[in-house]
Amino acid sequence: LQKELLKYKQEARNLQGIKDALQQRLIQQDASVLQLKQELLRANMDKEELHNQNVDLQRKVEERNRLLAEYKKELCQKDRHLQQHQIKLDEMLRQLSEASYQQVDLEWELEHKEALLAHCVKKEAEE
Repeated sequence: LQKELLKYKQEARNLQGIKDALQQRLIQQDASVLQLKQELLRANMDKEELHNQNVDLQRKVEERNRLLAEYKKELCQKDRHLQQHQIKLDEMLRQLSEASYQQVDLEWELEHKEALLAHCVKKEAEE
């Protein structure tokens, strides 16, 4: 009986050692799980922060795109106005050029008539 008792005591000590080792291993695994949970929580928080930043950046891009579209629209309107003014300017320059030609013609005609008048006055004075 004593041999059996010693045998069972030895077996109990072995089982206790195994139990202690398994408990130690379980404690280490629990610590690892806890650390992984903390890392996962941090990663999720970082992911949420990045998502929020992404949403904010997308909002800013949309706002800038809206402003860009408005600026392009204004630029197109200004281009149309500029083209209209250019057409008016070209027409006025053409009219000015025509008036200038007419003025030159009228001045030439005036000089010619003055010369004729002077000639007539001279002829009349001689007679």
